Amino acid sequence: MRAEARGGRHTPPPSHSRPESATPSAGSARRDEVLARLDEGIAGLTESSRWSEWLRVQARFHRYSFSNTLLIQLQRPGSTRVAGYRTWQKLGRQVMRGEPGIAILAPVVRRVRAKSGADLGDDGDQVPAAIRRVATFVVAWVWDVSQTQGDAPLPEVCSRLTGEDTTGAYERLLGVAAGLGYAVAEADLPGETNGECSPAERRIRVRRGLAARHRVKVLAHELGHALLHEEGYAGTPRPLAELEAESVAFIVCDSMRVDSGDYSFAYVATWAGGGDEARAALRASAQRIQRAAAQIIDAAGVAEEVAVTESAA
Repeated sequence: MRAEARGGRHTPPPSHSRPESATPSAGSARRDEVLARLDEGIAGLTESSRWSEWLRVQARFHRYSFSNTLLIQLQRPGSTRVAGYRTWQKLGRQVMRGEPGIAILAPVVRRVRAKSGADLGDDGDQVPAAIRRVATFVVAWVWDVSQTQGDAPLPEVCSRLTGEDTTGAYERLLGVAAGLGYAVAEADLPGETNGECSPAERRIRVRRGLAARHRVKVLAHELGHALLHEEGYAGTPRPLAELEAESVAFIVCDSMRVDSGDYSFAYVATWAGGGDEARAALRASAQRIQRAAAQIIDAAGVAEEVAVTESAA
């Protein structure tokens, strides 16, 4: 899920009156509690064997330069995990016959001697140290996971949600989007992308065919982008933007009695770099997350239901 491009000012969301019992402090305290559950969920996941196995496999995938990332997306839009032929074999998967490779640029590194930073030889004389220097680039070939097959499935930590939307949450969030001046449409999105938010076009797209419960979470996530990341990734680095948007979605879904933990814990952790790092970033962005979530919850008209439930407890 991602926020794209840049856009203009947001239209303020519609206001909703609250009963006296739904005080701002009560709502804030509840959101603090939900954020704490997200923090605990991330910690639990990243201490599990499931996470360790995922990290072990992820270590085999290279981090590509910006230029190579562009080359990959130009040649095969929607690619999610790409690797060389032999790497796929080591992971228990085989590139399918006839699948075209994706051309990237691989550096050719040459060792040269440097006068500065030399080491001392056995006789005490300085010996020039060897340093690595990129001499040129050559074309290398990689393939996306969708071009491979095998009996060894890659470990996953993010599992799309299943189940129905029994409370009409999606329709309420559609109203929030309209209040912000956004049109929402279902679309066939590339790769594993579940949703997109384009502030420039005032448009949110949700992947066609998602289960109703996951569709609620995706729309809440994209609304988080709409409120917090109007400048797209140019204004907020993508890892932080995804952490913030998914945390907003987790709080909003909780207010609508939609449990998104199976997906949200892993999504935040994978984008933010793991347990301690993710939790530190979550706490640093807590106020921004809280404000955006509160705006969506109030505009969706669910604050009253939360307050009534708390009063009855």
